[in-house]
Amino acid sequence: MEIKEFISTEPATGQAFWQGDVSDIGLCVQNARRAFPEWASQPLANRIEIVRRFANEVRAAADEFANLIARETGKPLWEARTEVDSVIGKVEISVGAYAERTGKKRLDSALQGTAAVRHKPHGVMVVLGPYNFPAHLPNGHIVPALIAGNTVLFKPSEKTLATGEFLVKLFHKAGVPEDVIQMVVGGVEEGKRLISNANIDGVLFTGSLQGGIAINKTLSGNPAKIVALEMGGNNPIVVIDTPKLHEAAVLIVQSAFTSAGQRCTAARRLVVLEHLYAPLMDELLKLTDKLIVGAPFDEPQPFMGPVIDNEIATRLQESFVHLLTHGGKVLKHMRRENNHRPFLTPGIIDVTNMQDRPDVELFGPILQVIRVSDFDAAIREANNTRFGLSASLIGGSPQDYNRFWANVRAGIINWNRPTNGASSKAPFGGVGLSGNHRPAAYYAADYCAYPVASTEMDQPRATIGVGLAED
Repeated sequence: MEIKEFISTEPATGQAFWQGDVSDIGLCVQNARRAFPEWASQPLANRIEIVRRFANEVRAAADEFANLIARETGKPLWEARTEVDSVIGKVEISVGAYAERTGKKRLDSALQGTAAVRHKPHGVMVVLGPYNFPAHLPNGHIVPALIAGNTVLFKPSEKTLATGEFLVKLFHKAGVPEDVIQMVVGGVEEGKRLISNANIDGVLFTGSLQGGIAINKTLSGNPAKIVALEMGGNNPIVVIDTPKLHEAAVLIVQSAFTSAGQRCTAARRLVVLEHLYAPLMDELLKLTDKLIVGAPFDEPQPFMGPVIDNEIATRLQESFVHLLTHGGKVLKHMRRENNHRPFLTPGIIDVTNMQDRPDVELFGPILQVIRVSDFDAAIREANNTRFGLSASLIGGSPQDYNRFWANVRAGIINWNRPTNGASSKAPFGGVGLSGNHRPAAYYAADYCAYPVASTEMDQPRATIGVGLAED
């Protein structure tokens, strides 16, 4: 049965507060294609001025925007506010990145003219956004794409359509023409029709492994279309010798349970040296017991809210039971006090003795613990995944970190810092099944425009020195 209307609900309450009709995909693409030439021919300074006005519009609407994000995702208000701040900060970061990564270059030569390198936009770009950061993550594609001169078709997750609509309206209010950035309302089927449309020029995706692979398969026979995929990870956080076990526990909690574990960079696996296991678990469990799980506007503010919906909560519960019944030892049960709402408490489970541990991204507050005998075994375990987004080492010496950095396969590698919270001033992306070597954040400029090489002279000048018959 074809869905003609989508409804967004609040995870914390189950109440519906937004609804909208499914978009006409063909018409959206047609309008974006028609708007592209004029937008691309605008001076770069004009496009930069408009996206800076967008940052000011977000700043003016910051409280309303944060409240909306908190309601629609269930994340605490304090965290929603940090997301709005990231949306604002992305503009100046993208302006600087465009100048550095794709700025104009000239190599002058009096006899041969000027050799120049400039960049052109691709055309109509599809941005597919996730539900965990429904404003910040798609905005990380949209702003660089607009600066470069592309038009954008933004399809938010069907779970966070209100946030997507609000974001697009702020772009329009800032002066971005309505056909230059459009919101596309729809689900999986609309997404398929969008990316398979012959008149789009690229797809910028943040989401699940399954979604990324489907996009890659659809477009694999068409190398003319640019594709950037960010698909999460089964990220390790490794603890070796350190006297600061409480601080280590804080970093683990921040890595595994911030955003209710709904971050692509969240720590899914804690790898710990055997002799540190007991004292570290003592600190970790005491700290985890103190975490407040609650609704976005509760006072005091909770550390984490619900996961996005009841279906996801049920799947996570089933995953935890699977780990338990296949050799896992529960250290902290994941609880769901109300089966009608998706609030989950953090779950911690020792899977050291589990055979054939599933190499999947459990997108929620589940932390798997693995004991190892030495640092070599810890590095092997960190690499025991098809993914490769983020990894962190806690403890050890600079030499240990150098060894960890050199041998662990990941696009983000940290020392004595969480696995999450990456800087937008650095590239963001992974290897293996975490991405296709097109990192986002500061490097988003690379996939939003392509280089064009030129040689130029203000007057034609040419001679043929050999091979001509005499007059």
